[in-house]
This record gives sequence, C-alpha cells and structure tokens, in this order.
Amino acid sequence: MVAGEASGDLLAGLLLEGLRSRWSALTAVGIGGPQMARHGFEAWWPHHKLSVHGFSWELLRRYREILGIRNQLRERLLAQRPDLFVGVDAPDFNLDLEAALKAKGIKTVHFVSPSVWAWRPERMEKIRNSTDHVLCIFPFEPALLEKNGISASFVGHPLASVIPLEPDRAAARRALALDDADDVVALLPGSRNSEISHLALRFFRAATLIQQARPATKFIVPAVPGLKAIVDRLAVESGNAARLTILSGQSHLALAACDVTLIASGTATLEAALFKRPMVIAYHMGWLSWQLMRRKQLQPWVGLPNILCEAFVVPELLQDQATPESLAREVLVWLDAKHHAPSKIEQLQNRFLALHHELQRDTATLATDAIQKVLQR
Repeated sequence: MVAGEASGDLLAGLLLEGLRSRWSALTAVGIGGPQMARHGFEAWWPHHKLSVHGFSWELLRRYREILGIRNQLRERLLAQRPDLFVGVDAPDFNLDLEAALKAKGIKTVHFVSPSVWAWRPERMEKIRNSTDHVLCIFPFEPALLEKNGISASFVGHPLASVIPLEPDRAAARRALALDDADDVVALLPGSRNSEISHLALRFFRAATLIQQARPATKFIVPAVPGLKAIVDRLAVESGNAARLTILSGQSHLALAACDVTLIASGTATLEAALFKRPMVIAYHMGWLSWQLMRRKQLQPWVGLPNILCEAFVVPELLQDQATPESLAREVLVWLDAKHHAPSKIEQLQNRFLALHHELQRDTATLATDAIQKVLQR
C-alpha cells in the first residue's frame, strides 16, 4: 500500500481495519503513516516523504528524491510480488507505480478515484492502464469510469461512518475548555508544509480582523503534529499568537466544537461538511500551479461540499481573492447568521445531513468485497 499524505493515511487505516477483519494473517507494507501503523502496517518510508503541494518549486526540488523512492519501492515489490498493491489517492505517484506493477502481473487497486470529473480528464487512459479496479468514494464516479472501460465500485466515504450524524458540540467544547455561548472559529490552513506556508498567515491575519469586529471570538487551530512548530512560528509572525489556541492534531474535535471554519480546500472541507459546519473555503498556491490548474478545471467549484451539492452552498476564495480582508468578511457573515439568521445555517446543515446519508456505507466491507473479487479473477 502507498498513502501519500494525512488524508490518505486516514483512509488507508480504515481500509486496513476491514482487510484485517477478513484476512487476519494479512501482511501490509509500503508507504504510510500513523493511522496505518495502528493496524500493523510496516512503513518502509513515512507518508510525509510524498507530501508536496501542486506544481511548486518544492516539487521540482524534491522530484529526484520522490522518483528515487518510487523506483526503489517498485523494485522491492517486484522482487517480493505481493498478492495485491493498493494505491491510496496520491495519483501522481501511484498511477505510474501501479502501471509498472500491473504490467508485471501484480494485481492493483486504486482507492479514491482521481478527480477526472473536476480536472485533468486525460487521466482516464492512465487509470485504465494502471489499475484492475477503482474503489470510489463518491456515488457518481463508477458510471463515469466504467463508461471509459475502467472497473469501479462505490464503497462510500469512510469518513461518513467515522463522523457521527449528529456531532456532540457541547462535549467537544468541554474538552477544549470553551463555553457553550462562545463564538468559535476553527482555522484549518492545510496538512502540508506548502499549504501552510501559503495560507496560515492569511488565516491568522483574517482572525485579527474578525476579532476587531467581534472581540470575544475564540480561535482554535488544529495543526498536524509534525508541522505544529511551523504553525506556531507563523502565529507569532502574525502578531496574534496569544489569541490562537493551537492544538496538536484534534481536527475533528475542533470541527465539532466550532461555529464556523476557515479551511483550506481539500478533504478537510468534506470533514467539515460531515460535521455540518458552515465554512469558508480558501486556497492559494504558486503562480505556475494556479495557471495550470485553472486551465484544466472542468467545474465551477473547487471545494468538495460545493462539488457534491452542485452549488455554491459555501463561499470559495481562491488565489488573489484569498485576502485576509475577504476571508474575515465571509467568516463574519456566518457568525452574524448564527445570531440573526439561524435558518440560513439550519438550511445548510440539512443539506449536509442529506449528503452524509448519501456517503455513509459500510466502506470497509464493500472495499474488502471488491478486493476479494479482484484477487479471485
């Protein structure tokens, strides 16, 4: 197995739980993180070795290292010949690896369809050549893939089974020493170094502006443990560190506790939707990455909640729009709605609840069933 970042590690850990329940003697090795390790996974390399951001200078700088890891992993797997390779997301790394393994007769499964419905539709041929089966986390994906000759099945989104339909906000607030009456904003500037470098200062400066408008507002910042030192440093640089409660991990606790979240586009936005939280989605990347992404974008939305709802149910502020002033203004709209237009928030929560029901399946069992069929072919 290969998972390339924190969200992939979480998904892979949930999948491993299901695989081990069926095959207790399972051996799982490759690239992964702490959630996978909890289920007995042996990481030959840690997942953060693959974590880069867009078409950035960081990617160019680390290209040789990442290519070297993939080449070493390919040779090691070809020598050991596992029964199955599962690539978890990280398509830029995994699809080429899967193609090389499949060409040598090793069965391959890709967990989480690449977003060919959002951008880069030319990937269809690569997916077809790389994988024996795709485990899809969104219900509309299998038909699209099968239309292009790719075997696929909808297994639900694992997070929809992990996150409760009715999150306990009061318990989360008690755990974070917050009062029920507090206005609480969760700031989630990303899970990768490069994302944090682009977004954290913008988020922290937006927090300063929100605080000027609503002085009693509380801010919580769940930071990936390995990157907390960077978040701490940027908080000090922003001049607002004293008003930010920076947590080590605990993103789900922060989302359960907050009234609204200012959040980087990515898997975390779906988590926020499953927690039924109003949000402001933001993203910023290097100029070259932005130009390339814009030209290949197929839909008007970038955030997963908007894509799945097929509407701008929450605001998106991307690239030059993602200024502290604009971010603060949109967060304040949600805080004002909490006090003066609660029906607006209730309407959003009902939409997210319907989405939650749609995504909630027994993912571990469905994925394991699909994998068993691949192994039996």
